[in-house]
Amino acid sequence: MGRQNDINFLKAAGVLVSVIIVFASLIIYGLNDNRTPHYSPSKTAVGQEQGQGEQDNSSDESDMAVNSISELSLPELFSKVEKSVVQVANKEEAGITIGERLGSGFVYDKSGHIVTNYHVIAGGAAEGNVQITFLDGSTYNARLVGGDTFSDLAVLRLEGENIPEEKLIPLPIGDSTTLRVGEQVVAIGNPFGLSGSMTEGIISGLGRMLPSAERAEESDIIPSDLDSPTGFLIPDIIQTDAPINPGNSGGPLLNTQGEVIGINTAIFSTTGASAGVGFAIPSNTIKKVIPSLITTGNYQHPYLGIVGTDITPEIAEALGLPEARGFLVTDVSNGSPAQKAGIRGGTSLPTNIAGRGIAMGGDVILRIDENPVRKLDDVLTYLEREKKVGDTVQLTVLRNGGMESIDLTLGPRPTSLESQSQRPMGSLPPQENLPGPNQDQEQQQPPLADQLYNQCIEIAGKDICDFMFQR
Repeated sequence: MGRQNDINFLKAAGVLVSVIIVFASLIIYGLNDNRTPHYSPSKTAVGQEQGQGEQDNSSDESDMAVNSISELSLPELFSKVEKSVVQVANKEEAGITIGERLGSGFVYDKSGHIVTNYHVIAGGAAEGNVQITFLDGSTYNARLVGGDTFSDLAVLRLEGENIPEEKLIPLPIGDSTTLRVGEQVVAIGNPFGLSGSMTEGIISGLGRMLPSAERAEESDIIPSDLDSPTGFLIPDIIQTDAPINPGNSGGPLLNTQGEVIGINTAIFSTTGASAGVGFAIPSNTIKKVIPSLITTGNYQHPYLGIVGTDITPEIAEALGLPEARGFLVTDVSNGSPAQKAGIRGGTSLPTNIAGRGIAMGGDVILRIDENPVRKLDDVLTYLEREKKVGDTVQLTVLRNGGMESIDLTLGPRPTSLESQSQRPMGSLPPQENLPGPNQDQEQQQPPLADQLYNQCIEIAGKDICDFMFQR
């Protein structure tokens, strides 16, 4: 009997020990499991440090964290860039709220270089009459380092040896070639002299064209007759619906990471106020032009020296082309790269096509290197993005019913006076579309903006109309 009790006791003890071992194992497993870090999107988003082994297995979550950190809210974005955006004004206008030569700019580097539009400082900068004002009200004199009318860009440099280093916070320059229509953007500047103003919108369009600021008194309001420019063109322009007004010119257009993807340059308006159509010079043009302006004071744009018009359905029908694509050369500038390469202009008297007098018989440019050409924009955008003076391009042209390839070495774009002397008699400026059918009649009337300005004076008086129209 006693032996049986001993056996039963040992069995019970064994079961108890087994239960204890199993329970202890579960506790130890649980403790080890708690030591293994678990990652949630919220923890990853705030940048918590993770073990290397776990990072290798959670690359998707890491990518989400990077995107979350790089995307700034609008208040965060403004706080990040506000100290880098400045007001640009002539000295005599620095103390007034509204002025013709009042614009914006931003800090480019730690050396005190300020980037703005050329038309903002035209005239005053040459005489050393420019002042830069930061958001906190501190003001410094600045001198012109370099300017380029063809891209409407200029570089100023702050003068003085006691400029605090914390004032010079450069803005990063983004990549405008990756932009897509619909992306959110922010414009910061000094509309109507109201410093530190921010507006937001989206990218409404890409690859637009604007007339360059070849005239020193160029305005930041684009006239209503955009189809009839009167000089060289700026390609690859960004269009935005972010409200831009006079005084915003020269200020940055930013993405939601706080990178400069353009410089606010002009608005399309008949009243002088924002109509939801604003334009900005792309950041990749800034990357090419600004370093040259700093080192040499100028920038040489690659140049062909052709005059003509885009192929329309009417022109394509007249030429017997299967589709409306390409650029018809009607004239070639004297001594230009195009003339030296043997590009041919129109050989016949102007033909009336849809009310336009067009010299037919010239080359039709269909490709530049490996890039198809549907219109002049394609040529100019390719040259500005990818080429420089001295580079050779191959033009594929349609001539006398056959295809020919012509090598052309790009030259520097001439100034307005030089282009006048190179221009064939009676032709338009190089690389410019021909006028519309009613241009002669339109030129006999005042521009639409002037007509509206005069009507405004009759209704509201000169003072308020001068303000609205920036007269």
